[in-house]
Amino acid sequence: MKKIRNFARWMMIDPRHPEIAQAQYNELKFQIPALYALLMVNAIAVSYTHYSAAPFYLTVGVLAPILLFTTYRMLTWISARNVVLGPEDAIRKMRKTVILASLVSVIYITWSLSLDSYGGPAERGHVALFIAITVIGCIFCLMNLPQAAIMVMLIVTIPYLVHYIGQNQDVYIAIAMNIFLVCLVILQVLLSGYAGFCKLIRSQTALAAKQKETELLAAENERLAQTDALTDLPNRRYFFARVDKHIEDVKETRAAFAVGVVDLDRFKPINDTHGHQLGDQLLAAVGDRLKQLMGPDLHICRLGGDEFGFLFTGDPEEAEAVGQKICDAVRQPYKVGDLQVTIGASCGIAFYPDGGTNSHVLFDHSDYALYTAKTTHRGSVTLYSHEHENQIRSDRAIESALQHADMDAEFEVHFQPIMALPEQKIIGFEALARWDSPVLGRVSPDMFIPIAERTGLMQPLTLCLFNKAVRQIMALPGSLRLSFNLSAQDVSSIATVVELIAAIKQHGIDARRITVEITETSVIGCYDAAAVSFAMLREAGIRIALDDFGTGYSSLGYLHRLPIDCVKIDRSFVASIDDTVARGVITSIMDLCRSMNLVCVIEGIETADQVAVLESLDCRFGQGYFFCKPMPFDALAASANETGLVEGYAFSSQADTTILLHASR
Repeated sequence: MKKIRNFARWMMIDPRHPEIAQAQYNELKFQIPALYALLMVNAIAVSYTHYSAAPFYLTVGVLAPILLFTTYRMLTWISARNVVLGPEDAIRKMRKTVILASLVSVIYITWSLSLDSYGGPAERGHVALFIAITVIGCIFCLMNLPQAAIMVMLIVTIPYLVHYIGQNQDVYIAIAMNIFLVCLVILQVLLSGYAGFCKLIRSQTALAAKQKETELLAAENERLAQTDALTDLPNRRYFFARVDKHIEDVKETRAAFAVGVVDLDRFKPINDTHGHQLGDQLLAAVGDRLKQLMGPDLHICRLGGDEFGFLFTGDPEEAEAVGQKICDAVRQPYKVGDLQVTIGASCGIAFYPDGGTNSHVLFDHSDYALYTAKTTHRGSVTLYSHEHENQIRSDRAIESALQHADMDAEFEVHFQPIMALPEQKIIGFEALARWDSPVLGRVSPDMFIPIAERTGLMQPLTLCLFNKAVRQIMALPGSLRLSFNLSAQDVSSIATVVELIAAIKQHGIDARRITVEITETSVIGCYDAAAVSFAMLREAGIRIALDDFGTGYSSLGYLHRLPIDCVKIDRSFVASIDDTVARGVITSIMDLCRSMNLVCVIEGIETADQVAVLESLDCRFGQGYFFCKPMPFDALAASANETGLVEGYAFSSQADTTILLHASR
């Protein structure tokens, strides 16, 4: 019974193998039209030879509608040659073909056998030949649909055989038996070929499925390769590829579009304070919020760290508003675990083609605009402009001159005195870098120091200036202190710290006379490396001062976490010292320093009134243009010789101080 059920399922086109039905359909589209053509040609030939012997209704009347139906089916299959059927449609089509093939076989065998009783031996022989040739031809045309071939063979040969056995004529019985046996052999060969055909189709289907699986896996790998694992946003690789593709799309029209870079504000302090795990959770939350802003015209990607990029292909005039919308979305508070944190974002935007004609130039220019936003309008959007282009050219000129500079000859140290206010006496000097380039002339430290850091020239420049400063301070009488500024790169470089300590030992100066000044921003993002550097400096006897205190966002935290000896209050508070709030801040910082046994120095003193107010607040130390502008060593040495020196005792972190050098106001 199972074999019978399987055979019946096979005869009606097994739905479990739709791929075979599709392959059968694709082959039969070209074979069945030939089958119908064969039927019509042979039928017309038989009708012609029997025209005078058989009744008109048989030779023409019955045949005409048969030929019309056959012609219609042939044209139907011809028109379907360019039609692609799905699996279910192909199965239905093959089932319909088996049924129609059976019906056509019944019609033609009935018609042909009805002609056998007319005419002489030649006409009857033609009928026998017609049936034999036609059934064999039909079986071959249906070789890719053996279900239909079997039905045709059974429907034609069995009545054919029965008919001629009933005639009791040995010749025709022999012909009928011969045709029946030949059809059986042909079917056997056909079924063997069909088995190979099915095996090939299954192999091709399996191979196609494997290829599809491979393609899906490759597509998934490509997606993962272009997706940031933390935020699930597209990554840096996708960003540049997407921008390059859009540039190619608008190459002919040169239609403007925007490339933006967004950098988070206040993220690093949160990451340093609460740990990387919370920082990662915060970045993931930012990513979720940015995904909600994406649309057909806006693609946002994570470029790395706390930096994001976007491609905006909508109206360029709306790009700034889109950038601000991103910043505003980032600025909303986040609930991360048990903490509620708030960060900000700044954005820089460059436009194609004015801001660049390839992805990397557009990115660099938008990144430069971002740098401008963070330094001048933090939390807002800055559009790249021609002014920025001029500034970049200037930076490149500085970079080129810096790379070819003779540091010993071109760089010098200027000194600004640090005063003991009550006694109006100098206790030491802050060393300030100056560059007089033979190519560019005077270049501000604010311009060349960031470029030195970016180009890897900070260490040799720092060591050159430090050695000069130490030699020159030692050339002055007494035991004056030297304050020397370290950049962010210096603070995070253990190798630089080792060289500084080696220089102190080489010159033979007491390390306790040296104070290195650092800022909060130089520590943010590299606290671990900075902590190692500070430990090495303190172990060598070098003191550490926190410069520009009061302008950052985590100053008190750094006072506790870092081995600070001195705090320098930023000049912005002295400039507004008449304001009650600013005066209160100065008083609070000085009280804090006293409680922590830290030296406190006020920067930016420029008027006698400011000195009077600071003295009334019991401020001990200060520096500024009111006392003296920074001067080169030669001018400083000449002034020292004119005013004379007074020896004293060692400078300490207590209220007492050494009065080492007179200075006239």
